[in-house]
Amino acid sequence: MEAPQYVAARVQGALAEDERTTELGVRVDVRNDQLYLRGQVTSADRRALIAKVAGEAAPGLVVHNEIDVVSVVEPVREEQL
Repeated sequence: MEAPQYVAARVQGALAEDERTTELGVRVDVRNDQLYLRGQVTSADRRALIAKVAGEAAPGLVVHNEIDVVSVVEPVREEQL
């Protein structure tokens, strides 16, 4: 069986290099046959796509998608420093 840190690195590489995701901000943790994804994205569709790409990069592992969806809005007024 491949070492967990190698599986995590392979998944992170896939998330960064796959043109569907190009994602650098997701943390990947592998424990036994469980793969955990953590981080923040701006849409539920993106969250689901990241889980799909991760699952493709690590077939046979159970993917736990713990990525939060956050809203990004324009500032209402100029910030005074």
